[in-house]
Amino acid sequence: MALLKEIISLDVLQEVNASLDSLGDSDAVDAAVAASEGIARLEAVRFRALAQLNRHRGGASSVVQEIAFALSVVDGHAAGLVSTAVALTTRLPRTLGLLDRGEVGGYGAMKVATATAWLSDEDARAVDAVLEDRLPGRNCDQIRKAANHAAVMADREGAARRAERHRAGRRLSIRHGETGVASIEVEDGPVEKVAAAYTRIDREARALKTGGETRTLDQLRADIALDLMLGGQGGKSERSEVFLYMDLNTYLGLNDDPAELAGHGHIPASLARHIASGPDTVLRRIITDPLSGQVLDLGRDRYRPTAGLDEFVRVRDRECRRPGCHRIAQACDLDHSLPWQHGGHTSATELIDLCRRDHRLKDEPGWIYHLAEDGTLTITTPTGHSYNSTPPPLHEPRTQEPPF
Repeated sequence: MALLKEIISLDVLQEVNASLDSLGDSDAVDAAVAASEGIARLEAVRFRALAQLNRHRGGASSVVQEIAFALSVVDGHAAGLVSTAVALTTRLPRTLGLLDRGEVGGYGAMKVATATAWLSDEDARAVDAVLEDRLPGRNCDQIRKAANHAAVMADREGAARRAERHRAGRRLSIRHGETGVASIEVEDGPVEKVAAAYTRIDREARALKTGGETRTLDQLRADIALDLMLGGQGGKSERSEVFLYMDLNTYLGLNDDPAELAGHGHIPASLARHIASGPDTVLRRIITDPLSGQVLDLGRDRYRPTAGLDEFVRVRDRECRRPGCHRIAQACDLDHSLPWQHGGHTSATELIDLCRRDHRLKDEPGWIYHLAEDGTLTITTPTGHSYNSTPPPLHEPRTQEPPF
């Protein structure tokens, strides 16, 4: 691996970057194309490395989480990388060859792997052969369409079964965006229901778009969709709990320090005060360590947590404690960092929030979890790499003021 690092060393890249300043328009385009081809070749190396790790570990599901740690990517992307790596090195050798030659990028290769994932090995190799001459020079959307069409033609009966599986995999997801906004999506919903839902929302939005309405149609559609999900027409409105972290001075308007919305991140003080002033808002006092800003302990020596301890740990952790996972604590499992049957205690110093998937990951062979007294969770992977997670303080650490 020393040779690979030398090839893409910082010194070499700096030398290349310095030469770009003198390029004309045409040469600049050629340089961008050459860089993209080089990136594709390096992605081929990465896919082979991931496939090798997956083989060594027998296809264990925890490989995805380990790759997410190592490459600093979200779990969904890591899963896509691993599954594509396996497909390229077993069922799609010609697509991998296109990567080696820089004719298709890694994202395009992932589209081919996804489109052929449901095919038998024999049919996948046949589609791979058909696509070899069709993919170079195409963008990712064109690659997706070409690969899907070739896959359907290879197994028309299987395509119907695939549609059924996709519809069975429908799910609701949330994606946090820039400050103060997020997106919610029904993924892989039945197309006829999704189309009907959009038609209803669009119809109601257009009915509200009268002369005095200042919102755009897009804004009206979004507002109507959220209103329907939260209460519906004529139904009982549901109350939902979110954790909003802001200090008293910010709440009172004495400063404009950012607040934090669990699962989303920091938001401006003005937006935090707007959310906190809602009619159903409940304010709670949380006692923190004056120096570190960490929530103070509320220890309990029982296996079944009390409601108060459960709430305390969730408030303290805010999100799943595995680095990189942002599932909010209210939707997580409360787990012992040291197994209860092996001497663990049901106290705030030994309890952490883990989402269901990461709770299961903790029990995989070779994964080691250690919770320090200051709340730092250290996760060691089967390959010996360690990653730390510390609950963020509720305020910036303060220095000890000398007594008067």
